[in-house]
Amino acid sequence: MSDVLIDKRGPVLWITINREERRNAMNDAVNQAISAGLTRATDDADILAVVLTGAGDKAFCAGADLSSGSGSFKYDYSKVGFPFVKLMKQARDLTVPLIARVNGHAMAGGLGMVGMCDMAIAVDSARFGMPEVKIGLFPMQIMAVLQPLIPPRKLYEMALTGEPVTAAEALEFGLLNYVVPAAELDTKLDWLLSRLLDKSPTAIRKGKYAMRVTEQLTFDQSAVFMESQIGTLALTEDAAEGRASFIEKRKPVWTGR
Repeated sequence: MSDVLIDKRGPVLWITINREERRNAMNDAVNQAISAGLTRATDDADILAVVLTGAGDKAFCAGADLSSGSGSFKYDYSKVGFPFVKLMKQARDLTVPLIARVNGHAMAGGLGMVGMCDMAIAVDSARFGMPEVKIGLFPMQIMAVLQPLIPPRKLYEMALTGEPVTAAEALEFGLLNYVVPAAELDTKLDWLLSRLLDKSPTAIRKGKYAMRVTEQLTFDQSAVFMESQIGTLALTEDAAEGRASFIEKRKPVWTGR
C-alpha cells in the first residue's frame, strides 16, 4: 500500500497520509508524495480544492517518523532546502484552497502541515503540540507557518514546554476554523467545500496569489499591487459572467478563465 493516497473526487483532490500504524508519521517519501499531489492540483484546471488528511481516527500526522532507520533529521547539507520546507512553501503558494481535515492528533511537523493549509476542520478529540523539546530538538521549520497563526504567548508556551493544547483551545486562538465531533467531520467538510466550489475559480486562484504576495509588502506597496490585480481580474471571463449573472438574477456558470 502506498504511504500517501491521491484520490480525485469530482473537483476535489484528496491527499491522505496512509501510515496509520505509524500514526501517519512523515518521512521524505511522504513529503514527496504530498508534493506530487499539490503539483497535480496546480496542473489540473478541473481541481478546485485540495483536502489533506490522515488515515484512521487516531492521528492526522504525528510529525517526523522517529523509528530506527527512518532517516529523520539526517539532511544532505549539499542540497538547497529541506524536503519539508519545500513542501510548506509549495502549499503556501498553491492557488486552489487547501483544507486540513484533522481526523486526530497533529504533532510537530503534523502541526506544521495544519499551519500550511488555508483552512482547517478538526475533530474535538484532537490534540495539537510541538513536543520537539522533549527529544532535544526544537520546532524550527514549522515556525514559518505557525508564527502568523498562533498568538506569541501561546506559541512560546507550546514550543518551550512541548505540552499540547486541545482542539477547543486551538479554535479559540485561531489555528482552526471549526471543531466538530468525529461523526460530523465529513459533514462539516462537505459544507465548507460547497461554499468554495460554487465560486469563481479564477477569482479564488488570483485572489490567493495576491494575498500570498502582499504578506511580504508594506501597506503602500500592497495597495498599489492590489490595485493592479483588481484591474486585471476585472478583464477575465469569470468577472464578466459574475456581473451578467447578477444583473440577470441567475446562477453564474464559471469557465475558470
